[in-house]
Amino acid sequence: MGRVRPVVEVVQLGLLSYRQALQVQQACVIRQREAPAHTLLLCEHPAVYTTGLRQQPYPPHLLQRLRLLGADVHQTNRGGLITFHGPGQLVCYPILHLGSFKKSVRWYVAELEHTVISACSRFGVAASTSPHTGVWVGDNKICAIGIHCGRYVTSHGFALNCSTDLSWFDHIVPCGIEGKGVTSLSVELNRKVSPQEAAPHLLEAFRERFDCELTEGSSLPPH
Repeated sequence: MGRVRPVVEVVQLGLLSYRQALQVQQACVIRQREAPAHTLLLCEHPAVYTTGLRQQPYPPHLLQRLRLLGADVHQTNRGGLITFHGPGQLVCYPILHLGSFKKSVRWYVAELEHTVISACSRFGVAASTSPHTGVWVGDNKICAIGIHCGRYVTSHGFALNCSTDLSWFDHIVPCGIEGKGVTSLSVELNRKVSPQEAAPHLLEAFRERFDCELTEGSSLPPH
C-alpha cells in the first residue's frame, strides 16, 4: 500500500494581532500533540517587529525606537533574527507533525522555501534560495522564514511580501543579514498583488510540495 496523504486544514484568520496569532498557534500545537490535526494558518498582522532566538538580547533602546514608529514588538521562540510583519504580507503558520511527512527540520525548511519559490513562479517571478534561509529575488528577500519545532511539531512559519509597505524594513537589518534588500510580488510585477490574490497559488504549491490534501475549515481549538 502507498503512503496515505496527510490532511491539512487551512484556516483563514484574516487580520489579527501577532499576540493573538501566537495564542492560536499554541492551541493548535497542544491539540496536535494530543491528537494529530495538521493545520495551516493564513493571516495578516498589523505592523509588528518580531525577534527570534539569539544569544544576546536586542538593546532595549532599539526595541523602543521601533515602538515609537507605531509598530508592536514581540520576542519569540522561533529561529532567525529580527523581521517585520504588516498589512499586505501573507503570513503562513503550518502546525504540522513531521512524523506524517519526514522527521527532518532541514527537509521541512527546504520544502517551505520551495513552496514559496513555486508560488512565485506562478506569478512569473523567478525566486530562489541562497546560503541564507528564506526566499530571494536576486539580492532582495521576498519571503522570510523562521520556525520552531518541538517533538516534531512545527510552529511559526514564513511571511511572503505581497503588497507590503517595504519602508518598514528600513529601520532594521532584516534577519540580521547586512547588505541585502527586500522586495515584494507587487514590486517585482509593478502592480498590486494582495495576500488574497497570492493565497490560492501558495496553497496549491504547498499541497504539491508536501504531497497532502488541503481542506478549508475553521475548527480551531479554544485559545
